[in-house]
Amino acid sequence: MTDAVLTGSTPLLIDRIQDSYMAQVRRRRMYGGLTLALFVLLMVSGFMIADDRNAGGFWDGWPQILDFPTDVVSEAWEKRADLPGLLAKYFPALIETINIAAASTLLGALLGLVLSLLSTRGLAKWPRLISVFRRFMDVLRAVPEIVVALVLIFILGGGPVPAMIAIALHTAGALGKMFSEVAENADLKSVEGLSSTGATWTQRMWLGVLPQVAPNFLSYTLLRFEINIRASAILGFVGAGGIGSELRHAMSWGPGRFDEAAAIFLLLFGAIVFFDQLSSRYRNKLTKGHQA
Repeated sequence: MTDAVLTGSTPLLIDRIQDSYMAQVRRRRMYGGLTLALFVLLMVSGFMIADDRNAGGFWDGWPQILDFPTDVVSEAWEKRADLPGLLAKYFPALIETINIAAASTLLGALLGLVLSLLSTRGLAKWPRLISVFRRFMDVLRAVPEIVVALVLIFILGGGPVPAMIAIALHTAGALGKMFSEVAENADLKSVEGLSSTGATWTQRMWLGVLPQVAPNFLSYTLLRFEINIRASAILGFVGAGGIGSELRHAMSWGPGRFDEAAAIFLLLFGAIVFFDQLSSRYRNKLTKGHQA
């Protein structure tokens, strides 16, 4: 009799489960539709506000979007005989941009290394201050480089130093976060062994942790170097030196110096591609060697 009751109730149980599942599916679809509608509404309203505030309007300027690149290319082609001399002229500015990126990456990586070890559970020297160091890295990442550079330019004047400091601070926050995530996966047995011998915190980090995480740390640093080359060029537009400043001057002059803008574009594009390929090659070696 018990089997008969169970057998008779089984279809009811299945129907109830199926109804509950379909209700959840309908609820999920409704929430998904509302989210999509809200996203579309925000995008449309944001675009309309931006278009109203834009000088001339987006739709009015859309037909002329290719006019400037066409003028640059046509003028550069007419004066193509002067291109090698222009490349040599602006090559020192490119070197300055690369130096800014390299110095800021090195300083930012060193600061990020210290912050990452101080904010990693199980490795921090002062465990109670872990949240403080993490929030500090959040602040460094949250503030854009261009904002810091503008403030420093107002204080220190124009030049490469404000750009280097601004990029280094942002790099420290970004690399510190990634370094901390890598350090959390480090094997603590060697650290515990060093601790039992009376090693200091610095010695435990240097001998027990860094050998494990060095390949990933170097890989992330090289990746950040690529980003910083672009950032240092962009900061040149606000007076932070480097090839970005030269590009701003050439573009603001207008027709007659578009050939110089084209030469700067070629230098910057070539440098980014070169360092991107070089960095990718060494990053692949580091990660594959570490995995092997």
